Amino acid sequence: MIKLLRTAAFLLCRPVSAPVMAQNFDKGLAAAEAGDYATALQEWRPLAKQRYALAQYNLGVMYENGLGVIQDYAEAVDWYRKAAEQGDASAQTKLGLMYFNGIGLTQDYAEAVNWYRKAAEHGNALAQTNLGFMYENGLGVIQDYAEAVNWYRKAAEQGDASAQTNLGFMYENGRGLLQDAVFAHMWYNIGGANGIERGLDNRGLIEEQMTREQIAEAQELARRCMASDYQDCG
Repeated sequence: MIKLLRTAAFLLCRPVSAPVMAQNFDKGLAAAEAGDYATALQEWRPLAKQRYALAQYNLGVMYENGLGVIQDYAEAVDWYRKAAEQGDASAQTKLGLMYFNGIGLTQDYAEAVNWYRKAAEHGNALAQTNLGFMYENGLGVIQDYAEAVNWYRKAAEQGDASAQTNLGFMYENGRGLLQDAVFAHMWYNIGGANGIERGLDNRGLIEEQMTREQIAEAQELARRCMASDYQDCG
């Protein structure tokens, strides 16, 4: 089972907007990156009040983590929601995480799924991974392994290491697709290479049940998959 709560970073890129607003946003970003959260707050709060979604999201990060302000989960949720309702996929994902974990509001898996889905359909890899997790475990939705595989694969093809490892688990156990130790090893190997320790552990365990030829095939598939930026993965 993956942990869904991840520390959010400040959003760096911004849409085309009024030059003064963009300039102020960049000033806030530079200040935050330098650890000057008071200045970042001073630059971003007026923009957030003017419905500048990226500034709203970044205020949410500050309140969630207590950066330059007293930590306040309810306030973080409020700013995430404002940005999410404008279609910001990162904010939608964060709002889903808050609902999943019951932080700053009442835990609600169905609402978590709702916000994950919005972000996942915009291509947010973390949201896709988390939506796959909800389908795999029947949280807020009817359990559906095939749908879980669908979302894990979308995220895995964007390089999300947790999704890659989870996809390996689905292959190993034949959930939502045909059981296949070679592809399970391939995805565990890739997830492990991308920093998921569980992927390395599971790769080692599944190797005990595989032939040398199968392991060699899985390793070749993993090399080809990574070399193609996850577009040629069998």
